[in-house]
Amino acid sequence: MSIPDYQAIMLPLLKIAGDGKEHSVRDAGDRIADLFHLTEEERKELLPSGQQEVLRNRVGWSKTYLVKAALIKSKRRGFFEITDRGKKVLAENLTELNVKYLERFQEFNTFRSARHEKNDGDKKKNDDEATPEEALESAYGRLRSSLAEDLLEQIKTMSPSLFEKLVVELLLKMGYGGSRKDAGQAIGKSGDEGIDGIIKEDRLGLDIIYIQAKRWEGTVGRPEVQKFAGALQGQRARKGVMLTTSSFSQDAQNFVRQIDNKIVLIDGEELAGLMIDHNIGVSPVSVYEIKRIDSDYFTE
Repeated sequence: MSIPDYQAIMLPLLKIAGDGKEHSVRDAGDRIADLFHLTEEERKELLPSGQQEVLRNRVGWSKTYLVKAALIKSKRRGFFEITDRGKKVLAENLTELNVKYLERFQEFNTFRSARHEKNDGDKKKNDDEATPEEALESAYGRLRSSLAEDLLEQIKTMSPSLFEKLVVELLLKMGYGGSRKDAGQAIGKSGDEGIDGIIKEDRLGLDIIYIQAKRWEGTVGRPEVQKFAGALQGQRARKGVMLTTSSFSQDAQNFVRQIDNKIVLIDGEELAGLMIDHNIGVSPVSVYEIKRIDSDYFTE
């Protein structure tokens, strides 16, 4: 028997969680390998990149899809457990669970629509309508979005000191703060939920930027941003960056456009994107080159 695709793994994965206990993705993968009677060679088969086992990759994507449909939940990285919705789905005694079934859940549709590339008419292209280049870019987008969500999960569980280090590293990679020593001194001590401090705008220190970075859970509203703006005035600072692991309300975003001070708001999605772009907390796994005919080479 060949390695099952990720959709074929969904129902067995949900059934594994059906006992109401927390399970690790790795152990679930071993149980699914046994269920499908995979050989030792099939269990160890790697993706073309050579960096991950095919089965582990497919189990991981099955878990992601079930989480996005709210059939299972993940309280910590690499583990999952069933939800009340998942129990109801199991009670239907399905013989198959696939993407088409998951489309009845709004959360899953929101997840998919946010990850599909759009054409000029702003309509999603089906996989069979996309060119190979479009399919590759769409897949890259989904991988990047999934990685960003994993990053935010990690950030929310890290200690304040490690979160401080993360922000310092990111700002340095983006060209701020001068030296690493200067940046560390500029940021200062951590609070319970993040960091507050100043950092050089450039290596010469011609201007400074006031920073507030906190791991909020809910949406950050205008009052919090107003407090930050007040802190800027108290420091006679003209520029500030406010980072959060969650999001900013529309009212908060409108507020920073109306004031004289320059305040940049960076929400969790953008924070994760910047970390990916500057290789903070992530490392490259595979690099694919797309090549085309060099017509000049064949011109006499």
